[in-house]
Amino acid sequence: MEKKKKFSISLTTQILVATIGGLVFGVIVGPWASNIKFIGDIFLRLIQMSVVLLVMSAVAGAVGGGDGRDVGKMGFHTFKWIIGFTIFSAALGVVLAMLVKPGIGIDLSSAEEVAEATVGSASLQETLTNFVPTNVIQAMAEGSMVPCIVFALFFGVAMGQYTKNTKNRNVADLVLGLNNIITNIIKIVMTIAPIGIFCLLADVAGKTGFDVIKPMFKFLGILLVGDIIQFLVFGPLTAALCKVNLFKMPKKFAKMSMMAITTTSGAICLPTKMEDAVEKFGVSRKVADFTGPITMSMNSCGAAQCYVVAIFFMAQATGIELSPYQMGMAILLSCLMCLGTISVPGGSVIVYTFLASSLGLPMDSIAVLIGIDWFAGMFRTLMNVDVDVMVAMLVACKIGEFDYDVYNEKKTVKY
Repeated sequence: MEKKKKFSISLTTQILVATIGGLVFGVIVGPWASNIKFIGDIFLRLIQMSVVLLVMSAVAGAVGGGDGRDVGKMGFHTFKWIIGFTIFSAALGVVLAMLVKPGIGIDLSSAEEVAEATVGSASLQETLTNFVPTNVIQAMAEGSMVPCIVFALFFGVAMGQYTKNTKNRNVADLVLGLNNIITNIIKIVMTIAPIGIFCLLADVAGKTGFDVIKPMFKFLGILLVGDIIQFLVFGPLTAALCKVNLFKMPKKFAKMSMMAITTTSGAICLPTKMEDAVEKFGVSRKVADFTGPITMSMNSCGAAQCYVVAIFFMAQATGIELSPYQMGMAILLSCLMCLGTISVPGGSVIVYTFLASSLGLPMDSIAVLIGIDWFAGMFRTLMNVDVDVMVAMLVACKIGEFDYDVYNEKKTVKY
């Protein structure tokens, strides 16, 4: 006999219900909701305890866990466009966040907390020097994330060289295995995310009422406007460099764009993205197979923009004025976080926690960001997936692997 399928509710749906329930409950009970905030704090601590190892293993694995295909001319042009697009997106996020100020209108911390969280201004020399750890174990223990990432980058490069020279993948497999184990820990913790989010948002709503909703919409509005601006910049740029008709692009992007919006997963969109790159855009199979997996993991324009806006949201919601150095750090950190995609349910929770820890921002506002993360994920993934194909087009054109007849629909090919 076939077993009956058990009724289940997805984690995303649970989080959406918890978000609405927490806001309503907080407004109804008022300040009393602060009594259950400790449950949400425990949830955040459970996330924080794994952040350092997860980020370091993800970055090291992404940089050094490859099989050597990312070398040579094709790799150079791929990473050139990945870096360029990502920096532009992060900088755009800074500009939009400064103009719209999404965190204004919600007060999440006291003056004492703000005073403790505000990072003192340091000289450029001190800032750059502090990026390099003297003791990586100490940096990990103190939660100094940037030095940890710097070490992970060097470790990944050295690990990749070791793997290439010796053909021994034991170290690479160990790092990837560690990443998978930490990922499983996060998956376990995320099962109680709805409870933690309910308690955190109930506390916020108990203090501020429904005023908390306006900043949520402002945050999502910035991501929408940012995506539109990026399409208006990246699309014409790609069309001009590849010498193709810009107005043919929207129809070709339609299928993968709908998948990106509905699934909010770059990994799920990968097969469709690679297939359409070959069959609709004229990119060769060789280039599509090379750029597809790399851009899925490392080209995250939408994510970079979202992370920068999140930093400003957390700072503004807690009354912290970011210094120019901190704004530069916001761009740098957001770009670094795109090196290794954290592919767990609610993976952005890790990123938000990492960013708050790195810049000395209070954790309270993370609950608001988690509550609307599914909607934010729509804008992140849409930008990520579509720009991945633009990168493939630019690389294919540069190395002579672009078929104009396929792009102009004069002939058909199969992936």
